[in-house]
Amino acid sequence: MHCTIKDRIKQIQDRIDKSARDCGRAPSEIQLVAVGKKKPVELIRQAAQSGVSIIGENYIQEARSKFETLLDQPIRWHFIGHLQKNKAKYAVRIFELIHTVDSLELARELNKCADKAGKVQQILVQVNISGEETKSGIGQSQVLPLIQSIQKLPCLALKGLMTMPPYFENPEQARPYFQALRKLRDSLVKKVSGLRLSELSMGMSGDFQVAIEEGASLVRVGTALFGKR
Repeated sequence: MHCTIKDRIKQIQDRIDKSARDCGRAPSEIQLVAVGKKKPVELIRQAAQSGVSIIGENYIQEARSKFETLLDQPIRWHFIGHLQKNKAKYAVRIFELIHTVDSLELARELNKCADKAGKVQQILVQVNISGEETKSGIGQSQVLPLIQSIQKLPCLALKGLMTMPPYFENPEQARPYFQALRKLRDSLVKKVSGLRLSELSMGMSGDFQVAIEEGASLVRVGTALFGKR
């Protein structure tokens, strides 16, 4: 039996809704970010026509061509890959939310580009909870000073935090990393007056249900939607 993209989207959305309800959350609190990395533009179009409203992209060059081709679709674009400073102006042009801000230099560049574009750029701070050297993100101990500096940048709106745990076959093993991000968020909100970090971007195809149980508001799902790359 052939499973269409529409079927897969419904299956994922049903799992998101069930996970939310099972832990006493409203399904409306969790948004699906469909990860379009290396996927053809026609597949993204099908996803958009089948009810996906947010597309997450990892590469600026690829996102630029998809963005131009899909201007007729009501897609909100999120950037979820490692962002180089010299690509900041393109990111500001395309993306509603950038999940991966991990340095003050990048934040300042995005602020400058957003100022030029006449927009307030929404961002998340990427935290390297696992401490893996291969992963992007800022260490937990550096998050507070970074956030305090970002708050002074008028063209950035800090919406929350993002993380990627190590890969595990068993999603339960990712739970402590999701818990750590939530606890970090809660402690930052207590420490910094006026800080509201409503978004937690965490959880992917293999572990998003556990992430939802631990407070995820944005889950980044690619493989389970579009198949393996």
